Amino acid sequence: MTARIERRFAQCRAEGRAALVTYTMAGDPDPDTSLAILQALPRAGADIVEFGLPFSDPMADGPTIQAAGLRALKAGQNTIRTLDLVRRFRAQDADTPVILMGYFNPIFIYGVERFLEDAKQAGVDGLIVVDQPPEEDEELCLPALRAGLAFIRLATPTTDDRRLPTVLANTAGFVYYVSITGITGAATPDFGQVSTAVERIKRHTPLPVVVGFGVKTGEHAAAIAEGADGVVVGSALVNAVRASLDEEGQATDRTVEAVASLVRSLATGVRSVRKAEAA
Repeated sequence: MTARIERRFAQCRAEGRAALVTYTMAGDPDPDTSLAILQALPRAGADIVEFGLPFSDPMADGPTIQAAGLRALKAGQNTIRTLDLVRRFRAQDADTPVILMGYFNPIFIYGVERFLEDAKQAGVDGLIVVDQPPEEDEELCLPALRAGLAFIRLATPTTDDRRLPTVLANTAGFVYYVSITGITGAATPDFGQVSTAVERIKRHTPLPVVVGFGVKTGEHAAAIAEGADGVVVGSALVNAVRASLDEEGQATDRTVEAVASLVRSLATGVRSVRKAEAA
């Protein structure tokens, strides 16, 4: 499955630009609307989609994504239903890489071997599991790699050069650089520092480096795209979902388009930056 990720980054490099990676929460605000949003993302310009696994205690996430997870859980979303949404998405889109992002607890409860088998069959390409450090690679990372799923690791501003080789040892697909110290959606990154950090990470790995946390607008996306191989946007899209809901927290006829419109703006920002290495 990692081949789909590699092909997508190769395509972006051939086009002389960074990739746009978008995050939405599975099942938010309900399964059918969540699927419609997921299907709309590539059409609006997303190159890779991250799909959140709802969890009741998302310690790395800010209030926006916490609330999205609670909305999804309230609507009955669980791991089985999330994999089913991926399967339904994959039936119409054979090319866009799908990354599941979340925490180990739901996977552990589901059963690691069963989860990896079902995820691969559904069409998942990779995993981001934020509470699985390298010291615990035997729990999930190495089994995922053996199953053909990329295990994508996070690097942060506090990941120094001594720690970085350990973090990168079994990373596949791409490296996700968290541009701020803190939770998702909490602040806007220092774009100059981001470029320096990406350069440092790339001295340690040939993998693409994508940057997320705090990217909210097309202008932010363009600034990140100057120095990174990809730009991740999550909380801003989840906020677009929330802002479109009615007083009872239900989807409206504006919900899917609210997300797609923002993605189009972000894609325009990313595509406005021509990479120096372009042929």
